[in-house]
Amino acid sequence: MAAVKNGFDLAAVMQGQYGDMLVTGIELTLKLAMGSWLLAMVLALLLVIIRLSEKRIAVALVSVYVSYHRNVPTLIQLMMWYFAIPTLLPEALQDWINNQNAEFIFSMMALGLCQAAYFSEDIRSGLRAIPAGQTEASRALGMSYIKSMRLIILPQAMRNALPSLINHTVLLFKNTSLAMVIGVAELTYVTREIENMTFRTFEIYMVASVVYLFFSLLLMGGGAWVAKRFQRAMAR
Repeated sequence: MAAVKNGFDLAAVMQGQYGDMLVTGIELTLKLAMGSWLLAMVLALLLVIIRLSEKRIAVALVSVYVSYHRNVPTLIQLMMWYFAIPTLLPEALQDWINNQNAEFIFSMMALGLCQAAYFSEDIRSGLRAIPAGQTEASRALGMSYIKSMRLIILPQAMRNALPSLINHTVLLFKNTSLAMVIGVAELTYVTREIENMTFRTFEIYMVASVVYLFFSLLLMGGGAWVAKRFQRAMAR
């Protein structure tokens, strides 16, 4: 174990094995964020479609799903997926998942399913902001329901929902840090390990803070660029 050293030394936590650990942690954080985001967006669109069907039982089930994931702490959901859900699976399936990096899989499932609830509400709010007359007008022009949704309604809904979607995407990226509690070696986990080995608490947590800040600002900047593209496309 490294001895405690005095003075500020940023290079001490960014060179050699520590630098490799940071790179690996950042890569895993990005993979976890992207995988969770894709799962969340696909499921969110499915939830919105189900709610649009106006079938009472289906809508009620979606409401229960959204309420659960929005009101139960994400940390509890992560621990539920990692410690509780596997006990309900067949032993053969448990063994297969364990051989496929169970920590990563279950953390991605937990974060993706949780964030889907927020994404679905963002998209639904975007849809509700569109006047009903637009749907009626598109149908009056001879468009089918699917075509009017694809060409007229959904593009506007996504534009309306974009600010909230961006905010929740940044939240999802930051929530990947919670995966450390079940042993996922993402950035926060690696940061703690390096701190334990070097005792360079200030330096390593400063590096981690800068990395999280950089990618969060990058996501917000990318979202702002996409929003401008949406506005230009809709103005044509």
